This record gives sequence, structure tokens and C-alpha cells, in this order.
Amino acid sequence: MKSDETWRAYSQRTLDGFIARVRRIGNDTAPPVLFILATALVTLAFSSSQDQDATNRFVGDDKCLSCHQAQKNYLRTAHHFTSQLPTKESIAGSFETGKNVLNTPQAELRYRMDRTRDGFLQTAVLGTPPDTISISKQFDLVIGSGRKGQTYLYWDKGDQLFQLPVSYWTEVNSWVLSPGYGDRQMDFSRPVVPRCLECHASYFEPMPDTANSYRKTGYVLGISCERCHGPGGRHVALNVAKTATPANQAIVNVAKLNRERQLDLCGLCHGGIGVAKAAPFSFVVGNTLEDYLHLTVPKPEDPVDVHGSQMALLERSKCFTESTMTCSTCHDVHVPQREVRNFSERCLGCHKVSSCPVHSKQNIEQHCVDCHMPNQTSNVIFSSRDGVRISPKVRSHWIKVYRTATTR
Repeated sequence: MKSDETWRAYSQRTLDGFIARVRRIGNDTAPPVLFILATALVTLAFSSSQDQDATNRFVGDDKCLSCHQAQKNYLRTAHHFTSQLPTKESIAGSFETGKNVLNTPQAELRYRMDRTRDGFLQTAVLGTPPDTISISKQFDLVIGSGRKGQTYLYWDKGDQLFQLPVSYWTEVNSWVLSPGYGDRQMDFSRPVVPRCLECHASYFEPMPDTANSYRKTGYVLGISCERCHGPGGRHVALNVAKTATPANQAIVNVAKLNRERQLDLCGLCHGGIGVAKAAPFSFVVGNTLEDYLHLTVPKPEDPVDVHGSQMALLERSKCFTESTMTCSTCHDVHVPQREVRNFSERCLGCHKVSSCPVHSKQNIEQHCVDCHMPNQTSNVIFSSRDGVRISPKVRSHWIKVYRTATTR
């Protein structure tokens, strides 16, 4: 078996060659897809050398919260629910008759969602009764809290993960075709690569067989306590043995990290797809993100989509460049944050209401975010329903004056 350094050198050469070929092609529309392919190449290169430290395993949120009870509201946050096992509570879409069928523009193709004794199924039906054929796959994982929507994954061919072709969209309260799927043929073939899971789960162990193979045991769903504070095995052992000291807790207090390392933690998921430079799930809080994931810094004139690029947009903001703010300046990840008016208090910690030129026209004290961080439509992720394209609206993190912003 090759050493970690040998694998790193090999994967880096592979990645450099791949990127060089992409640049020669010069196709501006391709990079997001090509970056995913590059990630898959690096995943395969590193999969043989990746192994969690056996002395510092994940212990689970329940173990963490048994001591840190003040943080129990975390169990109600979108981060916690960003991946789950399927239950009637965790799946947002309806299985009731009349609400469980998604028709497509292809008149003979439809999808049906069923709840059975053994679980939940998506079934594609093609044809006109009695001459029909069908394919059924089980809901095995739920991705997304449901705040904006959800998509669903299934295990196939033993240890391979694929996305199911039907997702749920909260805005229309309906089943929709999943992002990345067409609406003209029966299809269940979209693989789930590690970079997707890295932002929607705390740990999966990739297997060397294919780019979407994972060990089916030992994975950790949701963005758990340990995703942001590091694996808790040693921390628990020290405290159970009463040998922990304030200086040796074997856990990371994110607030004590410098600004760059705090931003790296959030940037892992909110910095864009990027190009992998190390094995998936090998980044640990406190590390330098650039050693694990290369995120291209857009030029000032480059358009940046609101989906998944919150870091790049925030870094363009005067609020960011002229202060020492981090993501936690506004966000408390330990509690649900739903009401935008509650963020105004953070804004008014630096800004005065009297400095706003529209203050005399309306009460703006609870609308800072509506005007200066409006919801915008993403152009990089979309679904479809009844042949109509549906794109999510995501709050921009480029804090500035928007002439077309509305308070809603």
C-alpha cells in the first residue's frame, strides 16, 4: 500500500493534469461538473489511505448533549436535520392518495411515492395500463431539513449511493423532479459523490470501488456537534476519567480559533464545490481548508451564485473587509434562526438606524436583512414540476445596498 504522501503526490499530479486539460478545452459552462469529476478522482486516489484515528471516534450528539445541556436547542436546527434516516416525520412530502403522484411532460411517465410496512418507496411507472413497466427504489436517506426542500438517496449494488429522481420542494408544497434529472425517461442513475455528502453529513467512509461507494455502517448523519468541534472520543474519555484540565480538553472551542480558521470551518460547506486536495471527510476543525479543498477566489467582476457561495459573497462586503466579523458574528448555530428581523440586532450593533436614507419613509429596524441581504434566485440548482423549471431563492451574503430589494 502506498504511503499517504505517495497518494497525495499521485492525486495532485492527476488533478493538475485534469485541470490543465479543462483549461485547454476552455469551456466556461463546464467547470461545476468537471470539478465534481475531479473530486471523484481524488476520492479514489485517497480512499485506500483514509482511516479515522481509532482512539478518537465520534461519540454522537446524545453523548455531547448529556453534559452540554444548554445546547439542546441545536437538535431543532437545520444543520442537525440536513441528513436523516427516512421516517414519516423526516420526509416532508405527502404519501396520501392524490398527493403522492408526480406526472411528467412525458405523458406515459409518472412517479408514485408509497409508504409500506417495510419503508418508503419511489416507483417510476412507464406506459398506459395495462401495458406498463415500473421500477421501485427505497428511500434510504433524507437530505435537507425541508426548510427549502429535500432530496432522497438510495443504496444500490451493495454499497453505492444514488439520488432518487423525485425530490420535495417546500415553496410549492409538492413533489418535484430532482435536480440533475430529466423529465423524459425513467431514470434512477445519478450517483452521489463524496463532495455532496461532505456538506450534508458529518462522516461517511468512501470505499475504493467507485466514486459513489461508501461503507454502510459507521456513518454520521446531520451536521453534528463533532463536525464543528472535532471527534469527541478522547474528550469524553478524559472527562470520564477526571483527568481533563482546562488546557487539555481534546475538543475544539471554535470561538478560540483565529478568524481564518473559523471561516475555514464554515467555508468547507459554504464556500462552493471546490476541488478536493485530500480525502473526503479528512478536514477537521482547526485545520487550514486550502490544504484539503481548493476554492477559487472569484474576480471582482465575476458573477457569484447565491447557492453554496456564501463565503465568496460575504468577502465582497464592506462589513466584512472593514471589520473582524466571522459567520458567528450573525449566526448562532446552536439555535434555530428563522426570523430575519432577529438579525437586525446584530446589524444595529455597528450601524445606526438614523444613517439609513429611507428611515423617514418606513420602519426599518426589523428589515436590515431584507434590504441589504435579499433573497435571490439561484441559477446553478433547479428542479422541475409540470414541465416548469423551479429555482430556489437563497439569501445573498453580499451585504450592500440593493435598489430592487423588498421587505419579504
